[in-house]
Amino acid sequence: MVLVMVFLFVFLFLAALYESWMVPVAVLLSLPVAALGAYLGVWGCGLENDVYFQIGLVMLVGLAAKNAILIVEFAKEQVDRGVDIVEAAVHASRLRFRPILMTSLAFILGMLPMVIASGPGSASRQAIGTGVFFGMIFAVIFGILLVPFFFVLIYKMKSKVKHNKVKVLSSVKQQETI
Repeated sequence: MVLVMVFLFVFLFLAALYESWMVPVAVLLSLPVAALGAYLGVWGCGLENDVYFQIGLVMLVGLAAKNAILIVEFAKEQVDRGVDIVEAAVHASRLRFRPILMTSLAFILGMLPMVIASGPGSASRQAIGTGVFFGMIFAVIFGILLVPFFFVLIYKMKSKVKHNKVKVLSSVKQQETI
């Protein structure tokens, strides 16, 4: 339930940011990859899906969305300037690769002490750290590859819907004049 609420709020914030209902979907489609990595990491380490893991999952969604937003924002600006959709997505992923990699690796290394925590309260730190650690690894490895693909897919669907809408409106206007 927590993950559904997180996705809903991320979608609404991004819809307001991009002033579009379709563009945020490109960001949201990359988030399950991070969540899958978190679940696999926690499962592989023998930990449980508890409240601490879910708090880490909320944080992970924010960080994975940040990476996707960096690519989508730049690609959207390029498309608005008239650049081809595929070219804009590839250029955006190349241009944003280093900043995404640097910030994500710094965050992953910052999570390492929580993953290997010991002593009093270590179970909560491990639950948060392990999920976020493995989730960010998945988000970096697969997210950088999938976000441009999702951007192109969503933008092509958006242009198709817009084109069909124009066709319907023009046929309605022609019928009204007859």
